[in-house]
Order: sequence, then C-alpha cells, then structure tokens
Amino acid sequence: MTDVFEEVEEELRSEQWRKIARRWLPVAGVVLAVCLAAALGYWAWDSWRTRQAEAASLAYNGGVEALQRGDLAAAESAFNDAAERGGAYKVLALNQRAAIALQSDRIEDAVALLDEAADSTRDPVLKDLSRLKAALLLLDTAPLDALTDRLEPLAEDGRPYAAFAQEALGMARIQNNQMQAARELFVQLSLGQDVPEGVRQRAQAAIQAIDSGTASAIPAIAAAAREAAEAPVQAPTAPEAAAPIEAPAQIQEPAE
Repeated sequence: MTDVFEEVEEELRSEQWRKIARRWLPVAGVVLAVCLAAALGYWAWDSWRTRQAEAASLAYNGGVEALQRGDLAAAESAFNDAAERGGAYKVLALNQRAAIALQSDRIEDAVALLDEAADSTRDPVLKDLSRLKAALLLLDTAPLDALTDRLEPLAEDGRPYAAFAQEALGMARIQNNQMQAARELFVQLSLGQDVPEGVRQRAQAAIQAIDSGTASAIPAIAAAAREAAEAPVQAPTAPEAAAPIEAPAQIQEPAE
C-alpha cells in the first residue's frame, strides 16, 4: 500500500513539474534570447567602436604628418575625417582644424570649430581649453558682455584654466575702459596661491600700467584697430592707384 501512495505522490510531483515547465520554459527562452541578442549587439557595437577609433587615429596622424609637410588642405581633410568618426580624437581634430582656420585668417570659422570641440567632450580640461581659445580669439572684437558670458564660467574656482580666464577678463575690461574692475581682477591674480607664475607676473605688470595711467591708452588703440579692420576698401579711382595690395599678415594663435 505504501508503494501505491509513493507512486501517486511521484506522479503528482511529475505533473506539477510539467505544468511549471509548460508555463515558464517559454519565458525562460525569451529571456535567454534577449540576453543573447544584447550580448551580440554589445559585441558588434564594441567592435565597430574599436574600428572607428583605429580609423580616427590613423586619420589624425595623417593630418599631423600633412601639417609637417605644410599641406594645409590635406591636413584639414584628414582632421575632418578624424572628427567625423567621433570618439576621443574628435575634440583634438577640431582644435587642429581651428588652428588651420586661424592660419588662413578665418577667425569666425576657428571660433565655431573650438565651440564645437568644447561641446563634443566631457573632459573638463579639453572642454575649458577649447572655450578659452575661442574667447581669446574674440578678445579684440567681441562686445564685453559676450566675452563675459564666455569667460566668467571658466574663471570659477576649481576650473582648470581659471587664472587664464580671469586674466582674459581683466584685459577685456581694460579694453572697455573699466579700469577699476580690471584692477580688482589683477590684484586677485597677483595674490592667488594657485596662480601660474607667468600669469602672476603679467597681472602685476597690468596693475602697474593701470596705476600709472598708461593702460588708459589701450581702449583707444583697440578701437582704432577695430575701425581700421572694419573700414571698407575703396576702389581705385585712377590707373596709378591700382597698385597691388599686399596681403595682410597672418594672425598667430594666442599663447595658451
């Protein structure tokens, strides 16, 4: 009799397991299929990203080699290829393209490329460096409000180029005849503990120029330079006036 009960219990357990299997095996199959698809998708994405990084590296190195040969067109094409592939080389390639644009006196293009470089990375050093370069290119032409909007965030405590951004803000205020505000910035720089020595020395020199009154000539000089740059070119009125016009000297990228 005991054997009969055991057989019945075994049959009941077997039936329960069959029910469980019929209910959950399809779900388990779907879960396994999703996991397999996710794994294969990640592998494919990682492989694609690795190939893109290798191609970007080759393109970037090709751009550097073209620069060394003096072939700016080939260099810009290579850096553009590297930037389009994204990844870590994008911000570097965009900075290189900005430098090429600057050599061709295309300031607006250079600023746009530097802004794009800043937007393409989360690295605070590369991001702020690109922003600072763009602001320096606009230092002699942009309104003070626009420069302030660009530079004040970079000048906050803890930012990697805070001292350089404060220095640029001080120069912008001198150029806009805000001597007292500029002096306060330069005093902070001259007394700061984490200020690079070169910035400190330039801040001390700026304070001396402001106190002696010689800095007051800077806004007039900057305004005259802007007016000369914006003045329209007059057409020659006589044959003898049609002499060849010399090309302007290329603007050098400001030191970082």
